[in-house]
Amino acid sequence: MNRENQLIIAIYKMKQVLIIIVFVLVHLSMNAQTVISGKVTDTKGEPILGANIYLEGTYDGTSSDENGEFKFRTSEKGVKKLLVSFISFESFSKIGDVSSFKNLHIKLKDDVNTLDAVSINAGTFEAGDNAKVTALKPLDVVTTASALGDFVGAIQTLPGTSTVDEDGRLFVRGGDAGETQIFVDGIRVFTPYAPSARNIPTRGRFSPFLFKGFSFSTGGYSAEYGQALSSVLTMSTIDEPTQEKTDISIMTVGGGIGNTQIWGKNSLSINTSYINLAPYQKLFPDRNTWNKPLQAASGEMVYRYKPNEDGMLKLYGAFSYTDFDMIQEDINYVDGFHFGLRNRNLYFNGSYKERLDNNWKISGGFSFTNDFSNLGILDDVVKDEENSIHAKIKLQKKVSNRFKLNFGAEYLFTHFNENYIGNNTGNYKYKFKNDIASVFAETDIFFSKKLASKIGVRFENSEFLNQFTVSPRVSLAYKTGKDAQVSLAYGQFYQNPNNDYLKFSDNLKAQEASHLIANYQYVKDKKIFRIEGYYKEYDNLVKYDTQIALPMSKFNNKGSGYAKGIDVFWRDGKTIKNTEYWVSYSYLDTERDYKNYPTKATPGFASSHNMSIVAKHFVKDWKSQLGLSYNFASGRNYTNPNKSGFLNDKTINYNSVSFNWAYLISQQKIVYFSVNNVLGTQNIFGYNYKNTPNVNGVFDRQAIIPSVDRFFFVGFFWTISDNKKDNQLNNL
Repeated sequence: MNRENQLIIAIYKMKQVLIIIVFVLVHLSMNAQTVISGKVTDTKGEPILGANIYLEGTYDGTSSDENGEFKFRTSEKGVKKLLVSFISFESFSKIGDVSSFKNLHIKLKDDVNTLDAVSINAGTFEAGDNAKVTALKPLDVVTTASALGDFVGAIQTLPGTSTVDEDGRLFVRGGDAGETQIFVDGIRVFTPYAPSARNIPTRGRFSPFLFKGFSFSTGGYSAEYGQALSSVLTMSTIDEPTQEKTDISIMTVGGGIGNTQIWGKNSLSINTSYINLAPYQKLFPDRNTWNKPLQAASGEMVYRYKPNEDGMLKLYGAFSYTDFDMIQEDINYVDGFHFGLRNRNLYFNGSYKERLDNNWKISGGFSFTNDFSNLGILDDVVKDEENSIHAKIKLQKKVSNRFKLNFGAEYLFTHFNENYIGNNTGNYKYKFKNDIASVFAETDIFFSKKLASKIGVRFENSEFLNQFTVSPRVSLAYKTGKDAQVSLAYGQFYQNPNNDYLKFSDNLKAQEASHLIANYQYVKDKKIFRIEGYYKEYDNLVKYDTQIALPMSKFNNKGSGYAKGIDVFWRDGKTIKNTEYWVSYSYLDTERDYKNYPTKATPGFASSHNMSIVAKHFVKDWKSQLGLSYNFASGRNYTNPNKSGFLNDKTINYNSVSFNWAYLISQQKIVYFSVNNVLGTQNIFGYNYKNTPNVNGVFDRQAIIPSVDRFFFVGFFWTISDNKKDNQLNNL
């Protein structure tokens, strides 16, 4: 045998030896490893394919097969953690000795935090990027034709609100405007509306420039909020601006400028405006005689500081000044009704939130309001000053994906002063101090991906009223299908009487309302359908025995009432290309016995039927966004002294069509045009009757109508930013 053959034989024998060695080592290794096995299913016992199963801190693991079964080997020993996860299910973990991980039956629970999970939404409309379902978007607040850039005007196109065009505030589900409270970043705004004259609609004090979204609750809201019988509107300021920019606006009624600066972890946004109606009223005179046309100046700022990834400090400040003097036609005053007003309002809001360890969150804030008004009414002067404070702290604990706890405390304080200087009746001073301490606790419980509840309670103590109240709240939601769910809510709500009563009487109690709500919602492919029924019962409403509330009036809490109805909402952003529209309808049946009412009756601000249709269409070739709004309200009650009875007659139905057009001259320059009540419909809000009858024994009357039949607005809006893409379309 030659040397080459001997070498080949030697190599062959070495391979045999190596194979034997490897076989022995593998056999020994296999004997040293532990087999982990089992089956993964959902809570109904259906197998889950593709679940990830592995030992924490190792590379040992596998995936479940079509039968949900799995098996893998590991050389790990002792106590380890076995982890099992799969998309849309809660992760599972088991700690134990590796040798015990055999023939396991692991049931994964639905993840209640997924987008298709149930959400508690009875009575609530959301707007914002973080909302699971957005009925309105922040952009809608300022592009709705009838809203004229006012957030309140946009919300009035939602179901549950009543059109009271001569007032302008939010009237919700049979509730007076004072029964809706507004919050900025969770902190109370005590004077949210700009002052105005009678029968001239007011506007919200805040521009949409600094807000990212809102939550509008028509009833059954969280135990976190109190002192509101009917409704709560919460607005959230922008957390972090994306870039520095300057916004300039030139309008037929005035002008404005805004600027945002960013440095490090800090940012500052400022927005200012000046309004003067004198030039506009020369072109389009109204029915009033203006001794001094309306002038208004306002400014807002938000400072933000982000100390870490999970913390955010915001300081929000707003100042406004309004001045006008006018004479309105009035059938009972030959020379007209004189009304003048100077108002200044300062609002400061500071808030902080941070995510802590162990799934804790802390948030809180403080607000201060100073509001001063100098009113000239006929020949008398009334000076009102209100100083108010709201302090709040809230803690949230995520115990698990299925159980969350929310609790906190707050303190509200109001100091009110009024100086009445009567031309013929002498001078009078009225004042009071009212403070309310509250605590609240609430839990979110997700029984499954389909069933969830919110249970809470609120305790309040009013020192001025010497009253302690308990308000239970509960909501339940069940997902009936992939795209639909039903919700129920019940709550008890208390609110102190308003300043017009407390300045004259210190023996009143808190007014009370209970809400019962049933809701159905369907959401699919940019389409939303909601229908909601509700019943509200009022108790302890304030009554008095004079024509208006006066110092000599006798006040009591013997008033009561009810409100019931159905709200319907439909939004479609897909069917028609480049078009979004929504339709709202509300039916309201309500009666009250309060104020100086001799009997229970439907209040003069309540319409049985309200409907809004809003449409927006973008025309690419024209570089334009076109908007159209239609608002309808059935006639409202008023008292006709020529007939027997109280609130015994109805006005004609309210109709108004509004149009707007935003044209992009360039990416950052926009011309905006709008007109309210395009058709010039002669709407009537009620009647003023002569105080005494004529020679025929008939009380003559004067219709209460808008100051103008139409309102025109033209503006030029220019944004200057580094990316040369941003514009103010979001603010129009």
